[in-house]
Amino acid sequence: MLIGVGLGPGDPELLTLKAVDILKNSDKVYVPGRLAKDLVAPYADAEILEFPMIRDIEVLNALWKENADRIAEEARKGTVVFGLIGDPNFFSTFSHLKKVMRKHYSDVEIATVPGISSITSFAARTDVAVESSFEVSDGSEIGYKIHLKATHPKTIVKQLQAEGYNEFIFAERLFSDNELIIRKKEEIPEKGNYFSIIYGKK
Repeated sequence: MLIGVGLGPGDPELLTLKAVDILKNSDKVYVPGRLAKDLVAPYADAEILEFPMIRDIEVLNALWKENADRIAEEARKGTVVFGLIGDPNFFSTFSHLKKVMRKHYSDVEIATVPGISSITSFAARTDVAVESSFEVSDGSEIGYKIHLKATHPKTIVKQLQAEGYNEFIFAERLFSDNELIIRKKEEIPEKGNYFSIIYGKK
């Protein structure tokens, strides 16, 4: 199994309890750089994998495949962690690694553990309160939308379809005992609760 673990913004005290537990009990830990290696050092001896900040997509694809080759056999035998700064599903190196793993090693189970992201870190450190809808961008075209408090999910899906979104996930009470995740559009209910989310992808 391969687990992408978010290590937070860089403060050792902002690792989650779950992240620490997984790091302590993993068979192998990889990280993309020195800062991440230092953060996991109290819990595991991590090995750095090279993920250079370059734009040459052919070179990047070759490096991602090389790293996936390296991880695959170990992930088949035991628990392999890839620890990274921030959150593994938001603008992260792990997203690229996950795509390559699923393409070439679809038999390897993959999971992620959220970490405190740059978005929430920024709000906390700059004393910014986000109390209405907001947009996050890295300069690329907007391809996703997350609708919180989705109390009328079917209506929201119809609105998003009109905006060009065509893939949807309904999630409710995440990480609780009553968690519900629906990936088929036709099964998304008419009503959700305050802790419901609709995810749309173009």
